[in-house]
Amino acid sequence: MVKENEVAAMEIEVPKPNNSDQINPRYSINVLQLLKSVQMQHGLRHGDYARYRRYCTARLRRLYKSLKFTHGRGKYTRRVMNESTVTEVRYLHLVLYTAERAWSHAMEKRQLLDGPNAKQRIYLIGRLRKAVKWADLFSRLCATKGDSRTSLEAEAYASCMNGLLLFEQDRNWDTALKNFISARAVYEELGKYGDLENQVLCRERVEELEPSIRYCRHKIGESNLKTSELLQIGEMEGPALDLFKAKLEAAMAEARSQQAASLTEFHWLGHRFPISNAKTRVAILKAQELEKDLHGPAADSLSAEKKLAVFDKIYIAYQEARSFIRSDLASAGNADSVKDDLNGLDKAVGAVLGQRTIERNQLLVSIAKSKLARRREDKNEKVAKPEELVRLYDLLLQNTADLSDLVSSGRDRKPEEVAFSEDCVLRSMAFRAQRCFYLGKSYSSAGKRTEAYALYCHARSLAENALKKFQTMMDTDEAMTKELKTLYNECRANSCIEHATGIMEDEKAPENLSKKISTISLSGVDKKVEKFLVEKLDVYESAVGESNVKSVPRIGVFPPAFQSTPRNPIVLDLAYNCIDFPSLENRMKKDRKGFISRLWR
Repeated sequence: MVKENEVAAMEIEVPKPNNSDQINPRYSINVLQLLKSVQMQHGLRHGDYARYRRYCTARLRRLYKSLKFTHGRGKYTRRVMNESTVTEVRYLHLVLYTAERAWSHAMEKRQLLDGPNAKQRIYLIGRLRKAVKWADLFSRLCATKGDSRTSLEAEAYASCMNGLLLFEQDRNWDTALKNFISARAVYEELGKYGDLENQVLCRERVEELEPSIRYCRHKIGESNLKTSELLQIGEMEGPALDLFKAKLEAAMAEARSQQAASLTEFHWLGHRFPISNAKTRVAILKAQELEKDLHGPAADSLSAEKKLAVFDKIYIAYQEARSFIRSDLASAGNADSVKDDLNGLDKAVGAVLGQRTIERNQLLVSIAKSKLARRREDKNEKVAKPEELVRLYDLLLQNTADLSDLVSSGRDRKPEEVAFSEDCVLRSMAFRAQRCFYLGKSYSSAGKRTEAYALYCHARSLAENALKKFQTMMDTDEAMTKELKTLYNECRANSCIEHATGIMEDEKAPENLSKKISTISLSGVDKKVEKFLVEKLDVYESAVGESNVKSVPRIGVFPPAFQSTPRNPIVLDLAYNCIDFPSLENRMKKDRKGFISRLWR
């Protein structure tokens, strides 16, 4: 009895299971992964915020209808969204997509061609306020209805939205900085756990938030960022950085407009041309700032792709300046002095643009040379051919001739212009030697030894003449001189190789001819016929041939030869004409004649 009482007491003292999780279930949403996937699938891969907003609207329509959470028919009836309303995870999706729709609408207005005007900016800030409102509601609902990870991600999402609103309003930079820092801290912690995909997404999100944090600190005064550093931050990609890029571009345009007031003259080869148009000043100043990135101390750290992108921006800026100058020329009227200044300014800007074009093509030449040098090492990379370098040197010769003609077109030429024209002539000689060398390489790869040898010898003489003239100049271009010396040595080495190879081929010519004659038969059938790849699959032998020899790959016979195929037999009834069949006339129906028989028909 005592044992039975003890057992009963033990059963009574066991705590009952907690059913609070069953009554109030905790929902889970991977917010960052969900938003990243839908953004990349519906427009933000290409920065199309209008398409993403349309997707959010369609998604909300489906959610409202499936949840039966519509706002009445005909007359609008507001439905309250609170903790008691959230009975499944789709209600949280409803709030999240509403915030995303408002944010994408604001970013769509930000991406207007000439920027948002005052009225559109007020509307943009209103949509961002709406996004902040729904993001805060999403954070509060996830705190009570979501699990711990969902609650943290929702809190980070709301902090980002609050920071973006303050960022756009240009005020409360310390509060915006706190919001961005708290969001970054959450994503840094979440990036330590979960699968590899989640860790990569969190790391990318942290990198996207870093420029906004640095810019807020710069505005507060905690860090001294230079203009070049801000531009490097603005080169980063990501949907979260689009607002930062727009803000940075507006700030840079404002700074250029302030600096352009001091840019009253354009100096070129001893000339000074006045700049009266403010838009022309801003365009020229933008191009000069970009030129500092190419010729500054940090130019060596830039990759070739980034340098090409900077060259493209410089080209656009100078073209804008020339369009403004020509519009001023059209509206100048009969003022000869103004027209002379504008024509001189247009000529100077065109000459600088020609110089940058030559530098860009020289960069393309260096890229092609590096690919040609390592084409045997990396088989996956696109193979560079000598013909590409020949084409690039043709462009350089044309650019140099155009620039020389432009500089020497004036009447009163200054010593600087004469020296510049002579430098263009010398550079064209160097480019012609380089072109001749790579043309010889293309002939060598085709097996034409005589032509290649002649081109190498001619390129050697051109390089020698250009090198002598470069060495007689006062301001010697060391890079060009070094390049010409290397070219001279390569021409000499390649000419010797082609000479030796040609002699060896001539020595082997009778032997090769005798071999070819020995394979000829009087019956018209060759004794030795090379097999196709499909006929020798058991032998490890290439059927494609070498890359420097133009030969047809022997993989299989095409078109295939005709083959005889059996068909169904034809049965011929040869016994039909020899058979005597019985008469069937007694069984055939006979015609009745007479009047009565006609009635019975």
